[in-house]
Amino acid sequence: MFQQTPVYDRLVAERGDIPVQVRGEADRIHRDLAEVMRRTSSSWPSARQNVVDPKAPPAAR
Repeated sequence: MFQQTPVYDRLVAERGDIPVQVRGEADRIHRDLAEVMRRTSSSWPSARQNVVDPKAPPAAR
């Protein structure tokens, strides 16, 4: 992405490597969300069949 500089090295020493921490959190959230999606899709197999058919006329009230 960019070359590290003494300023960057000093910031990492003072504050931690924020880009690495953010990537780690993003990876964790991605894994958690994937697990939730797997559980949801396996526990509700008919969920996709309940989607409204856009070709069907609206029901009269």
